Parts: sequence; C-alpha cells; structure tokens
Amino acid sequence: MAWIVLILSGVLEAVWATALSASKGFKRIRPALVFVVAFVLSLVGLSWAMLEIPTGTAYAVWTSIGAALTVVWAIVTGKEKASLVKLLLVLGIVACVVGLKVFS
Repeated sequence: MAWIVLILSGVLEAVWATALSASKGFKRIRPALVFVVAFVLSLVGLSWAMLEIPTGTAYAVWTSIGAALTVVWAIVTGKEKASLVKLLLVLGIVACVVGLKVFS
C-alpha cells in the first residue's frame, strides 16, 4: 500500500508543479488553489509512504515521478517541445524508478 500512496503522491507532485506555473506567481486563483491542495496531499502521502519505504528511495521515486510526468504533460499540452533525447531521458528516469522498486 505504501508504494501505491507514494506513486499517487508523485502524480500529485506533477499536478502541483503544473498548477504552480499556471498560477502565474499566485495571481490566478484557481491554479493557486489546485497548487495548495495538491501540494499538501502530495507531502502527506510522501510522509505516510516513508513510514514503510526508506527515505532515500521514497524521495527519489516521488521526485522522479513528479519530474517525468511534469515533462510529459508539458509536451502533451504543447508548452514544451518534444525531442528524441528528451523522451529517452524521461524514459531513463522511469526505468530508474522501476529499478528502485524492483531492488528495494
């Protein structure tokens, strides 16, 4: 269960990072509210998962999921250009997260 919570918390990290950007420095209220809610839930989930998963592993997985999904979302929405190198690097991040799960 801790791994599921950690993965969902990583997804919420991507949500709050995207919402933070969309808030334009907290000048837009809806994205700012999404940021606050997703941020709090993401950190609560991370802290709960760290009760069972070692801190280093949990933090690496949490940030990696958030980073990879943030990049993918930016590409899908057209805010960032896709390139073969960028996609390969994101796949490398995903492979490392899978490796941490498999070898934990």
